[in-house]
Amino acid sequence: MPAQKKQDVIVEDGAVYVLRAGTPVYVKTADICAMTGKSNQWIGQLVSQGTLNKRSTPYGAMFDQTAAMRAYCDDMERRADSKEKKALAEAEKDKLDTEIVIKKSKAVVAKLEARELLGKMHRSEDVAAMTEDLIYAIRGMLVALPGRLAVDAAGAETPAEASETIRQEVYKVMDELSRYRYDPAKYEERVRERKKWSASEGGDPNEEQD
Repeated sequence: MPAQKKQDVIVEDGAVYVLRAGTPVYVKTADICAMTGKSNQWIGQLVSQGTLNKRSTPYGAMFDQTAAMRAYCDDMERRADSKEKKALAEAEKDKLDTEIVIKKSKAVVAKLEARELLGKMHRSEDVAAMTEDLIYAIRGMLVALPGRLAVDAAGAETPAEASETIRQEVYKVMDELSRYRYDPAKYEERVRERKKWSASEGGDPNEEQD
């Protein structure tokens, strides 16, 4: 009795059973859509770009299921690798851009600090402090006026003589104030002292404080 050839495929109750591994199975586009969860247009695009290929069969052009799934998985891996590489490239670019911004910012800060130490640029708090020094100097002169005028004004024989005595002392105060000058060295000393304070408070002595 001749040996019977073992069946490769059985169709039963609407299902197809492949009994021998590696047996070619040909399917339609709709089957590929069902397997991948993609639309007919998506699969058509993969065919047009050569990722998936149909083969001629006695029943028309169809996909070899194994070859199609392998090609589809390879394509998905390439897309994932491409996205990852793009994301890494963008991250690296962002990092370089950030480093450039930081370097430029540090350069600007260093330039401003140099101008500040040279007295070409003044911080508002230092201007306020120097203005306060001037106000205290004026205050000291005015407070000293009564003591300087008391004896001479009391010894004046007439109001006009007393008035002239007071006027002369006021002129002296105004003359002293007119000689009040901005001292770059004193300002530089104030800046350097403030930088020490910033460092002692845990800040960077080369960093601008708000």
